[in-house]
Amino acid sequence: MNQAYTGCWTALVTPFGKDFAVDWESLKRNVDFQIEEGINGILPMGTTGESATVAHGEHAEVIARVAGWAAGKTNVLAGTGSNSTDEAIHETKLAVNAGVKTCLLVDCYYNKPSSLELRKEYYGRILSAFPETEFIAYAIPGRSVTVILPEDLAILRSEHPNLVAVKEATGDFERMKRTRTLLPEEFNIFSGDDPNTTRMMTDTSIGACGVISVISNITPASIVEMTRLLLNGKTDEAAVIDEALKPLFQMVGVATTEKIKLPDGSTAEVTYKFPNPVPIKTMMAGVGMMDGRCKPPMGKLTKGGVKKVREGLKQVWRNYPKALEPIAEFYDVDVAERLDKDKYWKPLSY
Repeated sequence: MNQAYTGCWTALVTPFGKDFAVDWESLKRNVDFQIEEGINGILPMGTTGESATVAHGEHAEVIARVAGWAAGKTNVLAGTGSNSTDEAIHETKLAVNAGVKTCLLVDCYYNKPSSLELRKEYYGRILSAFPETEFIAYAIPGRSVTVILPEDLAILRSEHPNLVAVKEATGDFERMKRTRTLLPEEFNIFSGDDPNTTRMMTDTSIGACGVISVISNITPASIVEMTRLLLNGKTDEAAVIDEALKPLFQMVGVATTEKIKLPDGSTAEVTYKFPNPVPIKTMMAGVGMMDGRCKPPMGKLTKGGVKKVREGLKQVWRNYPKALEPIAEFYDVDVAERLDKDKYWKPLSY
């Protein structure tokens, strides 16, 4: 295992103001919180950071500012992937110029290149263009549809030793085992799904090194501790934290069933699925960490969705308050009061 890439790394949210421009003050506050809580690394401009919808200038500036704030304090992994190889090279160059040493490349979304094309026309080109920069591949077919195969990862790694890890958000454990078999021991596998972290880290045929987490935006210290325990073989102690945080891990994405009125006066029952980062931003807004605004087309949860995430937070507060207590101190808020009062949650839904 490559010890430089282990533990809990937070996929940072990007706060926005009323004009949907980046709220730099809130972003710095969140970065400072992560550092104070001992996070192993932070990821600006990943999916959670709404990299697909920020303006190009904002994308590069978020990475540059975060890299500056975090310098010498924690590791930075910059999200520079795209569905365009040229754009990914451009964003990677800007990140490298800002002092970033490691970049995350998501599989190309929308245009759906084959794994062979991903290897030759995307990853291979970028890895060759920046031989001194280390890269982590990001396999998330739920968003990209296409996915880089373990076999192509193995070929890439043999040709480009600066490919150091893969962030696995496929949910395919047999694929992860295949990756572990084909890639050298020092090639790391990160969990890309909070609910799967413990399983991936305790299964020796996968041997995950840690997690690039969404929920650690709220509970960084607890997930750092959980991954530390897992890396040290203290699975029973880690399981206590995993179980305590499960109500939040289950809220990375939220689905609600709603009855809606149609133009003809009839009603229909529909299911709405709200992906990351809408639920995590709703939770952060509810407990007073920042404004929960997302950049369109991402928006708000339904009332039922807000109820779900609020109940998840309440459950953690009742059963494992130490996970949320750092928020109260750092952000100077009364977590119990915010969880209790409807006035903080009503504005967060449609």
